Amino acid sequence: MMRQNHIESARQVFEIESRALAGVAARLDANFDAAVEIILGSRGRVVVCGMGKSGIVGRKIAATLSSTGTPGFFMHPGEAYHGDLGMVTPDDTFLAISNSGETDEVVKLIPFLRSNGNDLIALTGNPASTLASAARAHLDIGVEREACPLQLAPTASTTATLAMGDALAVTLMRARGFQPEHFARFHPGGSLGRRLLSTVDDEMVCRDLPLVTEDMSTLDVLDAMTRGRLGLAIVKRTVGWGIVTDGDIRRAIERYGDGVLRRTATDMMSIEPCTVRPGTRVEDALLLMQQQRIGALLVVDGNDVVGVFKK
Repeated sequence: MMRQNHIESARQVFEIESRALAGVAARLDANFDAAVEIILGSRGRVVVCGMGKSGIVGRKIAATLSSTGTPGFFMHPGEAYHGDLGMVTPDDTFLAISNSGETDEVVKLIPFLRSNGNDLIALTGNPASTLASAARAHLDIGVEREACPLQLAPTASTTATLAMGDALAVTLMRARGFQPEHFARFHPGGSLGRRLLSTVDDEMVCRDLPLVTEDMSTLDVLDAMTRGRLGLAIVKRTVGWGIVTDGDIRRAIERYGDGVLRRTATDMMSIEPCTVRPGTRVEDALLLMQQQRIGALLVVDGNDVVGVFKK
């Protein structure tokens, strides 16, 4: 059996789908502007609906809209016709997806949407279809051919649908002035949410801090660092604070050699360590640590160290 060129096959898929996206972009018209204005002017949510592969893509579109400032949810057309339409308010915009524009489960929702007063935006590959004709705005996602060699599996058409959904979401983001802080509010569990929404108070270590005095020996400092498990010891000075880190210990060994054990915290510490106040955003604390090339910050409230913030 002749060995197939799998890489060439993959490249053909990319070529077909990239041409499909270029075609969709070229056909953008006033309908896209209308769709954006409809959603911006709505007081409700965007209800995304689609059957089969269109439904799978629709779920992603609904999720992207919701996380970027346009509240929405996905509704399966079969479930919609059996009770879930009760979730659709007159203020909602209905975004229906059907490549043919004739998907029975979707088309038969049109009378309800009309009587309920919902604006309908249709994503189809057939501008003359029933769904497109009933829509207030029609977004053309038609493609010349699928990437599937049998022209059966939705491939280029679903890519075009997904890209159109992204285009809507991103355009709406820009129109709403959506900022990273807004994105973080919807993603509090992600790294961006942590950086922008959390403060050092939420993440600092504040119990059993490794505190030492200036006259404590190297062994006592090392013992405090070991118990604290922060890679540092906090030195209470006569005025202010100092810090001894793992790096300070290494540098002290290089400087004092065998005599390092006869030294005290004063001989090893860095004075005037970087500090932040309670309530400082994690984003600002991380930026300071990056600028200073350090791995920890003391959180100071007045004259007291109340915690240690680490990356």
